[in-house]
Amino acid sequence: MSLQAKLDAFKAALESGAPPYNVPRFVVDAIHRQTDELIESGQAGRARKAGDGDQAPVFSLHDAHGNTVDLGDLLAKGPVVVTFYRGVWCPYCNMDLQALEAARPEIEARGATMVAISMQSAVNSRKAVTQNKLGFPILNDPRGAVADAFGLRFALPDYLIDIYKNAFKTDLAVINDDPSWTLPMPARYIIGQDGVIAYAEVNPDYTQRPDPSELLPTLDRLRQIAA
Repeated sequence: MSLQAKLDAFKAALESGAPPYNVPRFVVDAIHRQTDELIESGQAGRARKAGDGDQAPVFSLHDAHGNTVDLGDLLAKGPVVVTFYRGVWCPYCNMDLQALEAARPEIEARGATMVAISMQSAVNSRKAVTQNKLGFPILNDPRGAVADAFGLRFALPDYLIDIYKNAFKTDLAVINDDPSWTLPMPARYIIGQDGVIAYAEVNPDYTQRPDPSELLPTLDRLRQIAA
């Protein structure tokens, strides 16, 4: 089953209102409202993109164990696949990370390095690495500075903050150690060794994720150019 098919099946079960999730209809409607508003804002179209020589913002972040990971050091070895995701509390993100882990041998065979970036605290990143059995690091992006540089960070509306706190018991101010109640739009990038964005996929609908196999043609092209 493809990644998107798995996500679609989970979404249908979650939004059905049936056990085991028992999500009320007003909650589903509020989530759809926020997604529609984010789409209508046009922010995804203003995020960093591929195809026009756009340079990726440089970053140096800590992984879940406190080690410094510098984009420049990674690019010295080859292309870098960067995934922005919401957090360990998001089941869609966890399925996405698991799909990336399954594809990691093919990605690394093409000379690329993979990292994921999240605003969540280090303890939650460690949980995500363990829970999803990841062989690539999750980097901590305090207050979403790197997500903001890529044009991905957005603020949740008050009506959704209330639902996250009371219906889902998900307090992002605690999880992210940040009172701003902001998140990155899920996004995936390939950054070439010249620092130019070679592939970009940004979707304001967090239930939609590209299959990791879509990365391979771009990685093949970069490898041919470098040969």
